[in-house]
Amino acid sequence: MLPLSELSDAALAGVKGVFTDIDDTLTTGGKLPAATYSALEALHESGLAVVPITGRPAGWCDHIARMWPVDAVVGENGAFYFYYDGPARKLRQRFLADAATREQNARRLAEVSAKILAEVPGCALASDQFCRIADIAIDFCEDVPPLPRHSVELIVQLMSEAGMTAKVSSIHVNGWFGQYDKLTMTRIFMQERYGIDLNAARGDYVFVGDSPNDAPMFRYFPKSIGVANVGEFAADIAHPPAYVTQGRCGDGFVEVARRLLAARG
Repeated sequence: MLPLSELSDAALAGVKGVFTDIDDTLTTGGKLPAATYSALEALHESGLAVVPITGRPAGWCDHIARMWPVDAVVGENGAFYFYYDGPARKLRQRFLADAATREQNARRLAEVSAKILAEVPGCALASDQFCRIADIAIDFCEDVPPLPRHSVELIVQLMSEAGMTAKVSSIHVNGWFGQYDKLTMTRIFMQERYGIDLNAARGDYVFVGDSPNDAPMFRYFPKSIGVANVGEFAADIAHPPAYVTQGRCGDGFVEVARRLLAARG
């Protein structure tokens, strides 16, 4: 990982949009600082597309798409995208799986979560589980005392044995049925919403993140940036970001935003 200072203003000047993780990338200590929110707003008002790409649930994403200065949000690690259609005054929702599949998967997810809670002492369902549609989130350090590494690995193992995709974030292990990830839905969103083939345009976008479930995005985007706390997961990220900020968490995102805005003049 190179320091962000190695990414030139000339390279940043042509950026057309920013994709960003939320937890420990926009947030700091579980809170969204005013400076980070202001950075999002400044990027949006400058004409850049701004799209959070998160593991957080549908209930949160409804709020984010409606209320935040963003163009859309990809949620539950790629299960859907939401955006607010201002002229129609309507939240548009696009799910990867149809309603019948989501209903069937919900029953299977409940069975797996019960097994994990029984076999991994100290873990818990994430507090936001009640507003999730397509996955389960097992909390290993957000609202519970931090679990040891082997416990996190056991959660991943139990999900995998049940035929699920399992991804570790900075606070949760998320699991779902299906072979998608954050990148899968990001590409679908850009094609369907804007007619943009990201395979041809990936150099026009920045991704900012911090944890193992961001690895597909880090690998895909040449201008991938980790906030400084990404170093805590260095051993667990198969494809680390190309660049890294000096600041941690929200401060790191503000650092990226300032560079982008300065490069745009």
